[in-house]
Amino acid sequence: MDIVIHEDRSALGRAAAAEAAACLVSACRDRGSATLVVATGSSQFEVLAELSHAQGIPWQSITVYHLDEYVGLSADHPASFRRYLRERFIDRLPTSPAAFHALDGFADASQECRRLASVVPVGDFTVALIGIGENGHLAFNDPPADFETTAPYLVVQLDEHCRRQQVGEGWFPTLDAVPTQAISMSVRRILAAGTLICSVPDRRKAEAVRAAVEGPLTPMVPASILRTHSACRLHLDREAAALLTRGDAAPRA
Repeated sequence: MDIVIHEDRSALGRAAAAEAAACLVSACRDRGSATLVVATGSSQFEVLAELSHAQGIPWQSITVYHLDEYVGLSADHPASFRRYLRERFIDRLPTSPAAFHALDGFADASQECRRLASVVPVGDFTVALIGIGENGHLAFNDPPADFETTAPYLVVQLDEHCRRQQVGEGWFPTLDAVPTQAISMSVRRILAAGTLICSVPDRRKAEAVRAAVEGPLTPMVPASILRTHSACRLHLDREAAALLTRGDAAPRA
């Protein structure tokens, strides 16, 4: 895992977006097309804003995949990740992507997982933009995460820590309002990306970052599995990196 510590969220967003843009442009130049997995949540605000107006990306040759979505939320709900991605990313692109495979949380969850499995690429994604939750989750793979399933998407139960994070970030007014299930891309399918770009700002993520980087590799800290990937770049701001002790995690940007 390559760790880069940035001065603030804005610098983090610029760097992560620039890296993603370079990967996408290179893939389209060399192979004619590319695939991109996009995450949501507050950690991705700056990344997606920067990427949406980056110059020179041939979006018409890029297929976009959606990482996760709550079960039972309509597309117009304020906390819907489909709404988030359309308003904050897809609708801001200079040209439409080749396709955007959004998750429909209002559909039958099992059928939606099967539908999504039919549209993921046979091989690896080009780039996956991801974050780390306060409980160490990847997408909505809360601890203990399933590191073994080969299903591209699965229905997962959301633990209380994860649900409280959604309230803390302002997506829901109360814990009872947060759904208890979600559709999530699986851990193994996330890892099946040529490049993983993980963006994690804010002090409230510092303990999860420390556990993922310096603790044991365990399903109880789902993000610890990122250390097994050959091309994972972890972008942190100083607040998120505050508890790291690794000598190779010095600021470089």
